[in-house]
Amino acid sequence: MARITASVYTSHVPAIGAALDLGKTQEAYWQPVFKGYEYSKQWMKDNKPDVVFLVYNDHATAFSLEMIPTFAIGTAAKFQPADEGWGPRPVPTVIGHPDLASHIAQSVIQQDFDLTIVNRMDVDHGLTVPLSLMCGELDPKKDAWPCPVIPFAVNVVQYPVPSGRRCFMLGQAIRKAVESYDDNLNVHIWGTGGMSHQLQGARAGLINREWDNAWLDQMIADPVGCAATPHIDYVREAGSEGIELVMWLIARGAMSDVVDGKVQGPAPKVRHRFYHVPASNTAVGHLILENA
Repeated sequence: MARITASVYTSHVPAIGAALDLGKTQEAYWQPVFKGYEYSKQWMKDNKPDVVFLVYNDHATAFSLEMIPTFAIGTAAKFQPADEGWGPRPVPTVIGHPDLASHIAQSVIQQDFDLTIVNRMDVDHGLTVPLSLMCGELDPKKDAWPCPVIPFAVNVVQYPVPSGRRCFMLGQAIRKAVESYDDNLNVHIWGTGGMSHQLQGARAGLINREWDNAWLDQMIADPVGCAATPHIDYVREAGSEGIELVMWLIARGAMSDVVDGKVQGPAPKVRHRFYHVPASNTAVGHLILENA
């Protein structure tokens, strides 16, 4: 059967993509950010998955305020980098895995989660920046991402957004779906977005180091308690965009120590943890967990 062996968590700041694309990674401002992913790039090579299931949020490219699905799974054979107003990022086309994606959709919907099935969409920085951070800089004319990717978009843009508990439960349903797939595939699940940041209003620029790291501690050791964090806490403590962190709970819920909504198995191994501020007025968090 297929299996989820690891989960990856990372911010997906658009300015990080711009720094990569414009050759600014060695500038003093950006060096600490990219240094935090050096281990991760080597880990990715040493633990290459067959498929990445990548949870992110669309930023008004595939969807708009006219139509925003709560959960949407990309089932296409390929996904082009989106033009977010300044041209598509110069990165390879994202190759999908239609068969596994369709299987997951079937299984998860039968587990009473409503998914929107998307057979064609472009993918923005929410997906391509994490790929660049984990896989390194690639030439779209001659390189390819190291494996197929299944995009999974979550609405954290317009309220009402899904609760952390709902996302955590969804992760468990995704793991069951993967494990019921016949082919022997090594799957990684990634949760992206966050950490604390606010892009508008009187609190624009808010970053909360203490809350971010306490939340990360709890997500690792007590994911059930972390999933119970109410929306108002994210907004108050992590800013209006801090709600993106509920997407990390999908990946955490998919780990093997979570059974029937409770932590019952051996804890995952923390392979790498990194935190840095600021990166374009956002707190950058990063974590790699491997199933025990």
